[in-house]
Amino acid sequence: MSVKEDVKQLLAKEGKTMTWLAVQMTQESGKKYTMKSISDKLARKTMQYEEFMMILKILDYTIKFEKKCK
Repeated sequence: MSVKEDVKQLLAKEGKTMTWLAVQMTQESGKKYTMKSISDKLARKTMQYEEFMMILKILDYTIKFEKKCK
């Protein structure tokens, strides 16, 4: 699964749109985000880790790292 698919899946699960996300990211960061700018970053695979973490924070999700058992 790609970051693009992950973000779209989480938005769908929460019943939110990319436009809503852009507004929330703009408010959170103070930097202007649009639906197009987010879509372009996801399509080009140029989204920064900090931006992805901000999306998770806005949607109230976290990433959990677990060591694989051998």
